[in-house]
Amino acid sequence: MTPADDDHRNVFRHSDEDAVIVAKDPDTPQTRAPAYRLAFTDTEFLLREELRPIRLQLELLKPQLVMDERGVKTTVVMFGGARIPAPEDAARARTPALAALSHYYVEAERFARLITERSIASYGHDWVICTGGGPGVMEAGNKGAHEAGGQSIGLGIVLPHEQAPNLYVTPDLSFNFHYFAIRKMHFLMRARAITVFPGGFGTLDELFETLTLIQTKRMKRLPFILFGRVFWESIINWQGLADAGTISAEDLDLITFVETADEAIAAIDRFKGDDCAGGAVGSPGDPAGRAGTS
Repeated sequence: MTPADDDHRNVFRHSDEDAVIVAKDPDTPQTRAPAYRLAFTDTEFLLREELRPIRLQLELLKPQLVMDERGVKTTVVMFGGARIPAPEDAARARTPALAALSHYYVEAERFARLITERSIASYGHDWVICTGGGPGVMEAGNKGAHEAGGQSIGLGIVLPHEQAPNLYVTPDLSFNFHYFAIRKMHFLMRARAITVFPGGFGTLDELFETLTLIQTKRMKRLPFILFGRVFWESIINWQGLADAGTISAEDLDLITFVETADEAIAAIDRFKGDDCAGGAVGSPGDPAGRAGTS
C-alpha cells in the first residue's frame, strides 16, 4: 500500500489527535466542565451505568484484537486452583490436603511445557496455553510455557484480594477483566482442549459452565480432561447425577480423567470428536475412562 492509499483511507482527523489538542485548551470554566470532555476520553462518562453495554463490548473486543494481531488461533485452556502450591511451598499450605495436591502443580507445569513445544512448531499460532493468569495451577501453566520458550495467555480478573499476574504470562498476552462473563467467553472462543485441575469455587464454576455448553451443544465437543480422579470423585458424585436422572448417562462420556501430563496429551491426541465412538478415553467406546466408573 502506498502512502497516498493510506492517506485516502484516513481522510478524517484521528481521534487521538483531537485528544492531544483538547488537552492544551485554555483552563476556563467551560473547558473544566464535564460536558466539554470528549466522550471517548471521559472516564467518568464511560463508567456510567448506562454505558455497561459499551464496556461489555470493549472487554470482548480488546483481547480479541490483540490475540488476532499476535496470530493466536487456538488455545489449550488450563483451569485450576489458585491455592495449590508448588512442591517447594507445600509445607506452608493451609491444610495437609492442599499440600498433598502440590504434585498437580508439577503436572500442570509439565503439561504446559509439552503443549507449548507443540505450539512452537506452529510458530505460536496454535496450541497456545491459556490460564487465568494467577498463582497456583495458573502459574504452573504459564511457567511451563515460558520454560519451553513459547508464549502463553493470562486472562486475569479484578478481585479484592487478587495480586498481579504471575510473572510467567507473556506480557503482550496478559489481560485484565471486570466482567466474569466476557472473560469466560475468551477462555472458550479459541479452545481446542480444556484441562481442569483440582480447585475451588472458581474452578467448579468454569468446569460446569463449560460442561453445560458442551452438553447443550452450544459449543463443539472437545477434549475435556480432569486431573485427579480421586479429588473429583470425592467432591462430586458424577454417577449419582446420572442415576438420579438429572443428567443423561452419556453425559458422563464428556469427561476424561487423567493423573499425569503424559496421559492428558495422549487423551487429546486420541480424541476424534462426536462422530467417533472409539475416540478419547471416556468416549462411549472406552467406558474405563468414564466419570463414575472404576
